[in-house]
Order: sequence, then C-alpha cells, then structure tokens
Amino acid sequence: MTAIELRGLTKHYGDVTALEEVDLSVEEGEIFGFLGPNGAGKSTTIDILLDFVRPTSGEASVLGMDAQEETLGVRRRTGVLPDGFHIYDRLTGRQHIDFVVESKGADDDPVSVLERVGIADAADRSAGGYSKGMTQRLALGMALVGDPDLLILDEPSTGLDPAGAREIRDIVREESSRGTTIFFSSHVLSQVEAVCDRVGILRAGELIAVDTVEGLRDAAGTEARLRITADGIDDDALDAVRGLDGVSTVSLDGETLTVGVGDGSKTAVLNALEATGVTVRDFETVESSLEELFISYTEGER
Repeated sequence: MTAIELRGLTKHYGDVTALEEVDLSVEEGEIFGFLGPNGAGKSTTIDILLDFVRPTSGEASVLGMDAQEETLGVRRRTGVLPDGFHIYDRLTGRQHIDFVVESKGADDDPVSVLERVGIADAADRSAGGYSKGMTQRLALGMALVGDPDLLILDEPSTGLDPAGAREIRDIVREESSRGTTIFFSSHVLSQVEAVCDRVGILRAGELIAVDTVEGLRDAAGTEARLRITADGIDDDALDAVRGLDGVSTVSLDGETLTVGVGDGSKTAVLNALEATGVTVRDFETVESSLEELFISYTEGER
C-alpha cells in the first residue's frame, strides 16, 4: 500500500508559489528523506499532509485516506515530531505523554515511552526545565505514542549531541523494522543518508529528484574521489596525474593524495604514480556525499 500519495499538489500564498504540481508516492514501510533548501516547500507539504494548510489544487492522501477529508483518521495513525514545536512548561514529561496517550486512545506506559527516548529519569520534572535536547526527545516520545503507522519527523535531531542523533537513527530503524513508514525531513544530510531508503529533493516548490542516494549519484554524474596514501610524491608525480584524461582535481596533504576522477581513470592514476617512482601504500574510492549531491541538485542546473 502507498503510505503517502501526492498528485499535482500545488499551493499558492497570494503571488508566492510554495508548491507546484508535486507528484510523489511513498511506499508503506519506507524510510523516505524529504530534502530542500529553506523555503523550498517542505513544511508546506507536511502541513498539507496533516491538514494544517489546504492546497490550492491537487490531492494528498495519507495511509489511504484523503488528507483533507479524513483528517482525524490520519492523525490517529500518524505520529508527528514537528519543527519549532512548543511544550507546556508547567507540565511534566509524564503529563505530556499522558496527554497524547489519552487523545489517541492508546495504552502506552508513559515511563516506558520516556525510557525509550532516554529521559525517564526526568519523567516528573517540569518540561520547562528541560534542555533543548531533552525537549526534542520528549517530542519524539510523544510522536511514538500509539505505535503509529506513519511517523513524520521534521528536523528530529535538532539540539541533540552526536550520541543523541545516533539514538534517533536507532529508533527510526526500529520503527521501520516493525513496518512503520517514516517521512524524514532534515538539514543534517548525514542523518538522512544513514537511514533513508529513498530521497526526494524539493527546489522552489518543485520536486526535482526522487531516488536512492546511489541513484541520485548516478543521475547527477558526480565524480568519485581517489584517496591515495603513498611515499615519494613530488611535483613530477603530481604533473603526471594532472595530465591524465578524466582527472579534474588533484590535492596533496602530506602523504595523502586526493584525486577527482571519472569512470575508468583510477587505474591510470595509480599507474602514473608508480611510473614516476612513487610507492603506493594504500588507496580508497570516496563517493560523493549526500551533501554534495544536494548542492548539485539545488544549486546547479539539474
């Protein structure tokens, strides 16, 4: 079953176009990364899915339900960690979870939920005294109540240290393993690359790419980098590498040489170095990161 289906989704705010004819399908059980620069239309899309905003035209369905006509059904089966949310300072962490449990008609144990997100020891403290990271964990706990079929996570690692960000990734994987669909929007592209099955990129309200990270890499035609550790790299060796077809960049840092190469050029680089008397100790190919691909798609001509 398709968990999220957008067809011709368009939203205008006066003369400003937030979304333009967006078509997108997210499959049930998929971890889908939703990316784009600020102002690209990501938040507008999420708001339409949750019926906080009505589209100008087009259709949006969530878990087989019309997002505008069956709002309550969508919200009962969806957990949301919104960007820029607000907590109730005078309520404890336990009371926040209790509120969501009651509103969803769920039977989750609040302390167990808080334990899962790492703040059970603060269950009876007022949330107004929580740090930014603890507040983010509380919001994630609220999203997890009721074992939702769809999790919408908007900047889930905001305010978290690296250990906390890793825990978020673990929770996302756990939810996915039990069949939950994850719609994951984040500026921390390494997070997205680590967990997402596919990625969609918005630019100025238009969905310009949807694919796996590897598929985006292939479509973008971004070159790999060959990182070589060697002895005896001198100017003659560098000139020999620079003169090869398919080599775009060459940089040396101590005994580590990094070469931007196209397909079929890696062996030629190694052979050219050895021909000048360089002893190659080790080498590895480094593919373009999602951050580099993101820049390629959102700032380039694609």
